[in-house]
Amino acid sequence: MDDCRAKIMGIINLNTDSFYAPSRAATVDAFRRRADGLLGRGVDILDLGACSSRPGSEEVDVETEWARLEPVLEIVARDYADVSISIDTYRASIVTMAYQTIGRFIVNDISSGEWDEAMLPVAGRLGLRYVAMHHQGDFRTMHQAYAYDDVVESVKQYFRDFSVRAKEAGVVDWILDPGFGFSKSNEDNQTLFDRLDELKCFRRPILVGVSRKRFIWQPRGLTPDTCGDVVRAYEERAQAMGASIIRRH
Repeated sequence: MDDCRAKIMGIINLNTDSFYAPSRAATVDAFRRRADGLLGRGVDILDLGACSSRPGSEEVDVETEWARLEPVLEIVARDYADVSISIDTYRASIVTMAYQTIGRFIVNDISSGEWDEAMLPVAGRLGLRYVAMHHQGDFRTMHQAYAYDDVVESVKQYFRDFSVRAKEAGVVDWILDPGFGFSKSNEDNQTLFDRLDELKCFRRPILVGVSRKRFIWQPRGLTPDTCGDVVRAYEERAQAMGASIIRRH
């Protein structure tokens, strides 16, 4: 295996609401099938998300999120202990409970610590690897297309600011996610993708999640189900421009 290749992060949505149905695994048996299938295809990291963040989705409370995660994490601790795990959450309490269940994992936070003031300090205290994603707004407004004079420069400034917050909180090992599909128009997403290599200035691993995203399929008259070949071409180009992790359905 080529050690220089990007790691593949396979998405497992532990709910019935995420927009791409094949990624859903709302029961422990469905989780096992999905996890085994992804690992059999060479996925390096399993990304577990108990809350849908698709446009129009409803925010769930922490009790519901944990009720979906806990039985799966107990299986992970027992049967998938050697597999790299990331958990898609923006709540520090979920991070703490997950750490108590499975030990170390990657925190994949779409809010970059903005929606829970305890998130970055908790991740720093536990020494967890952390994915920070560019976005604007809150859970309900982050899918709007915000205005940018230069979307790439805005994303750069966002991560300059984040790097200060991360350092203050003791978050040392963080990954940069440009946030494709969040708070950007189709044109902004494409511009950001075309200039992805400019984000290497931060000297951080770059995570690219373009799988089934609207800016890829909509302008081409495709659908989330028919854009697979185009997505793969984007992912190959992303790796050539410096992406270290590809997040994929």
